[in-house]
Amino acid sequence: MFRLLKNLAKLLLALLVLAIAGLAWYVYSKQPQRSGQVLIAGLTAPVTVRYDELGVPHIEAGNEPDLYRALGYVHAQDRLFQMEMLRRLARGELAEVLGPKLVATDRLFRTLGIRVHADAYAARWIKDKSGSPAIQAMQAYLDGINQYQDSRPAPLEFQLLGIPKRPFTLADSISAAGYMAYSFAAAFRTEPVLTQVRDQLGPDHLKMFDLEWKPDGAIRKGLQNEQQTARLQAGDWQDLTRLARLSAEALEAAGLPAYEGSNAWVVAGARTASGKPLLAGDPHIGFSAPAVWYEAHLKAPGFELYGHFQALNAMAALGHNTQFGWSLTMFQNDDLDLIVEKTNPENAQQVMYHGQWLDLETREETLKVKGAEPIKLQLRRSRHGPIINDALDASAGKAPIAMWWAFLETENPLLEAFYELNRAATLDQARTAVSKIHAPGLNVVWANASGDIAWWAAASLAIRPEGVNPAFMLDGSTGAADKLGFQPFSGNPQEENPARGYILSANHQPAATTPIPGYYNLWDRAQRLDELLRSPSTPWTMENSKALQLDVQIAYGPRTLAPLLPALRAAVTEPAEQALLEQLVGWKGAYDKEAVVPTLFTQLLFELAREAMSDELGEAAFNNLRRTRALDHGLPRLMADAASPWWDRRGTPVVETREDIVKAAWAATLAHLRKTLGADSASWTWGRAHTLTHKHPLGQQPPLDKLFDVGPFAMPGGRETPNYQAMALGPAPWAVTTGPSTRRLIDFADAGQALGINPVGQSGVWPDRHYADQAAKFAQGGYRAQHLGERDVATHVKSTLTLRPK
Repeated sequence: MFRLLKNLAKLLLALLVLAIAGLAWYVYSKQPQRSGQVLIAGLTAPVTVRYDELGVPHIEAGNEPDLYRALGYVHAQDRLFQMEMLRRLARGELAEVLGPKLVATDRLFRTLGIRVHADAYAARWIKDKSGSPAIQAMQAYLDGINQYQDSRPAPLEFQLLGIPKRPFTLADSISAAGYMAYSFAAAFRTEPVLTQVRDQLGPDHLKMFDLEWKPDGAIRKGLQNEQQTARLQAGDWQDLTRLARLSAEALEAAGLPAYEGSNAWVVAGARTASGKPLLAGDPHIGFSAPAVWYEAHLKAPGFELYGHFQALNAMAALGHNTQFGWSLTMFQNDDLDLIVEKTNPENAQQVMYHGQWLDLETREETLKVKGAEPIKLQLRRSRHGPIINDALDASAGKAPIAMWWAFLETENPLLEAFYELNRAATLDQARTAVSKIHAPGLNVVWANASGDIAWWAAASLAIRPEGVNPAFMLDGSTGAADKLGFQPFSGNPQEENPARGYILSANHQPAATTPIPGYYNLWDRAQRLDELLRSPSTPWTMENSKALQLDVQIAYGPRTLAPLLPALRAAVTEPAEQALLEQLVGWKGAYDKEAVVPTLFTQLLFELAREAMSDELGEAAFNNLRRTRALDHGLPRLMADAASPWWDRRGTPVVETREDIVKAAWAATLAHLRKTLGADSASWTWGRAHTLTHKHPLGQQPPLDKLFDVGPFAMPGGRETPNYQAMALGPAPWAVTTGPSTRRLIDFADAGQALGINPVGQSGVWPDRHYADQAAKFAQGGYRAQHLGERDVATHVKSTLTLRPK
């Protein structure tokens, strides 16, 4: 018996070893190939791909089609699952692989019309511009992706989710650009709640948002003749609240990054230690695993670029070489209007347009749903754009709400623009390329080794009728929603070689002859950066530029608190609490990991906003407002206005004052922090309460988060600090959701020694050694070299892959 048991144990052990070996082989078979040879159809000559110590490919080819075909192949072997998820999100196809929980997200993206627009755009581009260098580059790149997909085992995620392989197309790439544009569109989350404040609460409540009261052309409440304009009923407001929430949650549900803000600046050679321009940039995008950017160094006769690439795009969105470079920030111009259509009482499928009842266009689409029956969608469109409340499966309201969006309504040759920008070594070349960016709005900050520096606000800016305020929803039955054309690019905000010797872009509203409507970020971050850049005694170097990118101080907290300090001192009487208050009083606005005050302030700010506003708005609308920049701008004005009607709680027999709300908010703040972070206030450090985890789409299903997610890391910085580590205003602890998607520093005296960092790693393939090999360094504020010169590249080569003609 003993021998039998012993033999059985050996057998079980052998089976376990075989199972582990089989699993290891299975996972290994899906890892990127970075050495040896691969045969690729369509190549005219061998292409060399040298990988450095962090998995960045340095690709050298004899011509551009070979170069881009190779880029597609190596990009796919590191990021194929990211490419698949991105196209499915943008085209409304996630439920097919993720099940019913993604139906709402798919329905939203189908309603936006990105899929239909991308299909038509791609067909037109292929027909009209088939011989253009940009389309040839894109087709070669997509062919490289498809050849990788056809010849290699499916990624682990494909098999876990049952994703079928299918070719990637130009329409997929255009759809991905539409997703990027949509994630910029703050109007979706902002216009409904601002209109609700104006129409349900009135101008006194609206004052905190500092928006001019312009009823002409917008939806008005209480008109004597209700047939003259569209009116919103209770069910319509419920729809809008649901849409705003769905807009914000759709990206979270898909586990893909949203585009948020950014810093970029360039300093002229007269103000740098090297005598050449110095370019800095850190685009602010949602954190995820894998990270949004894929780095690759491209080289062919007449062309070289170290680029940062987005999934499904052959053109680098960020890049540099020894002669020129650029970075991007989000313009934040308002390029999306929400428009309430007036329906015909006798025919609900007709709406008023310039005095006539016009039929709504309709189309039917089918959503495939994993494990469930397909869903038929009936989607409508007016002359103004898609009817977005068709995104709701069972609408409570009656008013059709259309969306006018510049991305759908402009020529927008984005791919051509970036193809040219990738090669723009002179001011004239760069300006011409940037002028072709119509939507989404982008600030392009550019420099070259010849000494030029420039910034262009790139967008097709719609000309709206006089008196129309697009911060509110518009009335489609009047001319308020009309567009009178687009401003010429020459009229956009821009600067070339300014006398002050530097240019800064930080999502703030730019100076302009004509104000440009938009949802701009707080000006505090731009002021902080400008204050430091302005100092004439500082010769700028790579080292002090690092310190500027990693700066964690901002004036927003102290200026928001200042008018409340007398009320806080009156409310706080217990000695231990008074000691905490005095820390708050002396705070200069720095968000250091070891500090307690940022934790105290952030929780207090949330409690003040909730105590003051949630009773008027309702929890759902208040939660939507928490995700907008409008609240960031409005809270300092509210705190300074003791007479604001927001301070009075609805439903109580007395009229509450600011002092009452401050006292209640302070007590709620301490109670929450004690409950979540412990009784000892010394343990309420910012780094403990404010952490970053790079989330993988599969990580939303435990225990897969333990495998695929990366983190958590304690993080300094905060909302709108130069080291932007942001989260929605809410209760502690805070998960950092958005921040620098890369940090880049390029001194054109020696651009071959540029610095950068990837927040996670180059590879999206778990458990590849480059899956998360930069994450800890990023969290610590580290940088690493971006190898460009031949000697530098050769020194750091770790493996070489040769792609040969098939």
